[in-house]
Amino acid sequence: METIEREPNRMAQAVANVARRINATVEEQRDSLDLSDCSLVSFPDGVFKMIRSCTENIQKISLANNQIKALSSKFFLTFTQLRELDLQGNVLTALPEAVGDLQHLISIDLSRNRLRVFPERLTDVSSLQSISVEQNQISELPMEKLSLMPALKTVDAQSNPLAPDAASFPHAFTLLT
Repeated sequence: METIEREPNRMAQAVANVARRINATVEEQRDSLDLSDCSLVSFPDGVFKMIRSCTENIQKISLANNQIKALSSKFFLTFTQLRELDLQGNVLTALPEAVGDLQHLISIDLSRNRLRVFPERLTDVSSLQSISVEQNQISELPMEKLSLMPALKTVDAQSNPLAPDAASFPHAFTLLT
């Protein structure tokens, strides 16, 4: 009986925690939104409404260490000024096409997810300097497309089942494998 009562209480605390963090971002006109470690399974739709007044200010979002399975295109179309996106430690299997429209993105961390395929739309983000896909299930990297990215400095693909020849392509960035 006790565990049944504790579960809704934990859920209510998680919701309150998310609301508090969003309110702080809006009220203090912060340029970052930290919803890491909030037990989220998706990006809450209500956040779009709560944060509408300052989406243009948001340059950094952390959704690290949640249970997020997918992000909607709306997420990427709303936060157009994003420079840093931390999605590590979730259960993402893919990213929507809209990720390729983030023209200010400098860094994206997708480590410790469930990606089987490298999100190729990231190669359309010319401002991207750092990509981490560490500890996923990616077997191939689009080396040719990655090597054409003008700002790219590092790709961390450690702890992935990469094909032996994956790193043999000459590239202008540091590849961690």
